[in-house]
Order: sequence, then structure tokens, then C-alpha cells
Amino acid sequence: MKNYNYSLLAYFVIFSFFTKCFSEAREFIVDGKENSWKIPSSPDEFNKWAEKTRFRIGDYIVLNYDPKSDSVLQVNEEDYNNCNKAQPIKSYQDGVTKILLDKSGPFFFISGANGHCENGQKLNVRVLSPKHSSSTRVEFLAPAPAPESGSSGMKAGIIVGFIVMLASFTVLA
Repeated sequence: MKNYNYSLLAYFVIFSFFTKCFSEAREFIVDGKENSWKIPSSPDEFNKWAEKTRFRIGDYIVLNYDPKSDSVLQVNEEDYNNCNKAQPIKSYQDGVTKILLDKSGPFFFISGANGHCENGQKLNVRVLSPKHSSSTRVEFLAPAPAPESGSSGMKAGIIVGFIVMLASFTVLA
């Protein structure tokens, strides 16, 4: 019975630890740079950045811009493709817009400034479904681009060390 209790405790601790580490919301500054919500140097710059990023439900994107000259409009796919600003789903004009990605699927954003969307200032973000999100939760084992903050590498090292330690307890018990 004693061995059973240690194993059960070890599995509970591992599950709790993984849930805590990988369920935290992350913030992504669009294009990875401050004040980047402006006409890009290439028309697909924002979408190339978004394609490299695995967004999960609960993550945030952050757009920084001059609120006197620009804004962010969340639109449907048709309005995104046509740069139509007439009926946005949501409109943001605060200069530091933090948007919760609250469901899986695509999110479409365009600039509210005249001519900006037509010159490439638009963003298509695809949020992974929980099914796909859970299969990518061990991303730290594969090579990946540098994390947005310096804590991801440290988390990975702690998790691996913790698992090895708990595995040794269950084997010795």
C-alpha cells in the first residue's frame, strides 16, 4: 500500500505541475517588436510572424501603435481580404491593445487608418484547438525559436529534472 501511495502522489504532482506550467496565458507582441503595428516593410510581414507562432486559447496578442494616427479593427475574413473597415467586430484605439484569444480558429485584424491595410498592415492569427494544443505541450523537447520571455527554457529544465526525480522515487519505492 505504501508504494501505491508514493506512485499516486508522484503522478498527482506531475499532473499538477504540467497543468500549471503549460496552462499559463502568454503575451505576444505582434511581430515581436515594440511599436510595430504600422505599415510593414513587406506586405506579408505580420502573417509570416504569426505563422511561426503557436497560439493557444487564453493567449494574448499585443499591438503597439500611435493612437493619434492608427487603430486596430477586428474583422471577419471577407472584410480582412477586402480591407473593409465599415463594420468591424471590435475596434481598438488605445495605442497598446491587448487582445485575448478566447477561442480556437482564425482571428482577423486590419489597421483602421486609411490606406494602411491595403499596404499590408493586417494580421491573420490562427489559434490552435484544445485537441491540437495538447499535442504540442511538450514543445520544449524539439528545437524551437527563442521564447518571448526568458522563462520557458528554465521551465523546461525544471520539468525534466522534476520528472527524473519523481521517476526515481517510483522505481525505488
